[in-house]
Amino acid sequence: MNVHFIQHEIFEAPSAYLVWAEQRNYNITFSRVYKNESLPDTVENIDLLIVMGGPQSPETTQEECPHFNAEAEIAFIQKCIDAGKAVVGICLGSQLIGEAFGGKFEHSPEKEIGVFPIQLTENGLKDEKINHFGSILPVGHWHNDMPSLTPQSKVLANSEGCPRQIVAYTDLVYGFQCHMEFMQETIELLIAEELDFLNNNTIHKFVQKPDEIRNYDYTEMNNKLFQFLDKLTEELKLKN
Repeated sequence: MNVHFIQHEIFEAPSAYLVWAEQRNYNITFSRVYKNESLPDTVENIDLLIVMGGPQSPETTQEECPHFNAEAEIAFIQKCIDAGKAVVGICLGSQLIGEAFGGKFEHSPEKEIGVFPIQLTENGLKDEKINHFGSILPVGHWHNDMPSLTPQSKVLANSEGCPRQIVAYTDLVYGFQCHMEFMQETIELLIAEELDFLNNNTIHKFVQKPDEIRNYDYTEMNNKLFQFLDKLTEELKLKN
């Protein structure tokens, strides 16, 4: 299994996604665009593409962020989808997937930072790759926006602050607005980026203080993510 990561910032690390791939001895490659690493020339040697988050949006220009080329990433995601690859996007990555399907990302009704529960929808409870999450699962959040919907997509989970937490675009393409990959080292990097805001926030009701975020045990959430990824790669093998 060949797993390729697109990583936009050092503090938006793949964390549990990378641990999962390493534990299974998969071949792992990276496009660390914050280091100006290029996207692959071809999708031929990719089975699973994982597109990480970032503070950018699909509308961010290269004038605003020179290392982020939204148009190129969307086109690359489209190539992977067209070639029958599995694709998972997290936060910004999920929004880029929606754009690749012709949708338009939107702002979330609420800013969410911390750990808050998601609820599986009826479609989520029917989806065999994620129904082991249970009807309610506390997960990580760090976002302002949310992915678009298309006529074929299905919302699998929502939260009190955001109606699109997990979206299935096809049997092999999933967008996660939430962050089930969070681990302690990742959390510290993210907190460092937002420390003043987290300490001083008095407006956003779904934004936790640093100690609340860092003291949460993410193990169960990570393990449920591993199960999803195992099921996704098994389906990919069956289709190929």
